[in-house]
Amino acid sequence: MTTSTPSSVSAPVDRLGRGVDDLRISVIDRCNFRCTFCMPADQKYTFLPKAELLTFEEIERLARIFVELGVHKLRLTGGEPLLRRDIEHLVEKLARIDGVKDLALTTNGFLLNDKAKALSDAGLDRVTVSVESLDAATFGKINGLGHSIDTVLEGIDAAANAGLGPIKINTVVMRGTNDDEVVDIAAYFKQRGHVVRFIEFMDVGTLNAWAPDDVLSAEEILNRIGAAMPMEPLERHRSSDVALRYRYLDDGVEVGAIASITRPFCGACSRARLSSEGGLYSCLFATTGTDLRSLLRSGQSDREIETAIRSVWSQRSDRYSEERSQRFALGVIDSEPKIEMFRIGG
Repeated sequence: MTTSTPSSVSAPVDRLGRGVDDLRISVIDRCNFRCTFCMPADQKYTFLPKAELLTFEEIERLARIFVELGVHKLRLTGGEPLLRRDIEHLVEKLARIDGVKDLALTTNGFLLNDKAKALSDAGLDRVTVSVESLDAATFGKINGLGHSIDTVLEGIDAAANAGLGPIKINTVVMRGTNDDEVVDIAAYFKQRGHVVRFIEFMDVGTLNAWAPDDVLSAEEILNRIGAAMPMEPLERHRSSDVALRYRYLDDGVEVGAIASITRPFCGACSRARLSSEGGLYSCLFATTGTDLRSLLRSGQSDREIETAIRSVWSQRSDRYSEERSQRFALGVIDSEPKIEMFRIGG
């Protein structure tokens, strides 16, 4: 392997003037859930053989290059990242990179009880856990395999005890499936001081049978919660943040919503995504990526890989959610194939 120190003369900027400061790293395409909104159980899946996954050393090398280009937030995703053997070893490598200010991991929480302390000891800052329902039957139906919500809640408690906070909870809301639990979920995690992000059901990938009528808008979600537990709006921390932020008036605990469908936020998007086999994607709704694994494994230097990344980012003009809204206004629903979410994370 030939390496050299990347150039950091200037950070890359895309065609819409957006830099890159957030890298989502998928470490595996497999998952132990079959959630209806991501990886439905009625579909057949072919997963990557181990040799095609990026090694921890390759992920670390790419992360260092991205940090030189301006990235300071790293998030490990999947599939389910806790299925990747010895994931805490990767966390330890990434935590040592100078310039990383936030190292997080998104998980379904099913294995978190066993992994929380090791992840914290390795240097992970925080976790985000997906919770679509607190009702046992509904949760089992959504995850497609009948897995218990109790196991996930125990994992969240373990993460809190290990100091992996502030813990965030992601809840994809689907009308007619779990929208009747919005207030209950908000109240449950409010009592524990965890931040819930309610997410509008999105047309990610092509397998989830998405339809506009299944979307409960962020506005309606927040109105329901606010009627039960009064709250006030907060400013975004950064212009590139995706959530509408609020806090409850009585205790200051934060809650929010991600309105990709009804209030697109592409304008300041600064996220890059790395698939588990080393594909670089410039949008969650992308159709194709750029193969960085072949550059890694063909002896390219860090400078050459940096140049390739710069080229991708400088040509980027993605604003899918905004364009989708424009098509909706004309009565057009997008049918173009997109990469599935379990291959590049949420």
